Amino acid sequence: METASMPGFIRTILWIIAIYYIVKFLARLFLPVVAKKVVEKAAQQFQQQQQQYQQQQQAQNPKTEKPKEKKIVGDYIDFEEIK
Repeated sequence: METASMPGFIRTILWIIAIYYIVKFLARLFLPVVAKKVVEKAAQQFQQQQQQYQQQQQAQNPKTEKPKEKKIVGDYIDFEEIK
């Protein structure tokens, strides 16, 4: 049975620390680019959904709308000023 040696343990700890800092450095480089791409893609999908919704609404409600009925409130009286 093998026993753990102190130099092997220290080497393992140093590798873990090195990998941590490498990942941290790479994340600072590439995370903003990846986040920008994700936001742009989400905005593009939202815009496509909006266009599809508008097209569906236009297809359901054609431009030939009925003229609105005017409400008859009462008679129109033209007042003249009396001196």
